Amino acid sequence: MSIFFTSLWPGLAAWSLLYVSDYALTIVCARLYRSGVNEIISFEGSFEITPYFQRDIDSLKLISPRFIRLLCLTSILLTMFWFVSADLGRNYYAFVLGAFVLLEFAVHTRHLRNFFAFRAMSRPGGVRGHLGYSRPFILQRSSEELFIFAGLLLALCAFAPSWFFVGGAVSCASTGVKHHRLSRQAPAQMPAAVQPESSS
Repeated sequence: MSIFFTSLWPGLAAWSLLYVSDYALTIVCARLYRSGVNEIISFEGSFEITPYFQRDIDSLKLISPRFIRLLCLTSILLTMFWFVSADLGRNYYAFVLGAFVLLEFAVHTRHLRNFFAFRAMSRPGGVRGHLGYSRPFILQRSSEELFIFAGLLLALCAFAPSWFFVGGAVSCASTGVKHHRLSRQAPAQMPAAVQPESSS
């Protein structure tokens, strides 16, 4: 069995590193966007999809008390599931760890795509014209990407059945549903002033 399921610390360390790098990459991409990419492509609303983090990301805050609080809370929850699963079975912990970690994999894929795309756009002659994305469009694309990632994780289960993959698929799908609902609620109107887009 993987070391991630026989000991608490590897999974907890992986989750913490992924969560920290998620926030760091969001800040990096937001800086790239504001450095000139926003003259080529403009996004309605905050750079951050999750309302809880929007204020800190929009202000490019390197140290976010909100982020630290949520990191501590999720780490405590993961630890609690580890101890509870000692009696119920490690499959419960594998499911929760997959839900935490594999959702971050999906988010990191988006961050890295934005990073390389934004860096290419900042170079002369790379992209011409201007695009503007409404908030509903951004949220709906996010929803679709998460559903695709959930489908890929379920497909992996056909070759390597694992509660870890199932947890990731459920987490990605549920977040996709949330973003779809947000897309239905958001007004489809671009702002007068260009603002940064969500990438996480």
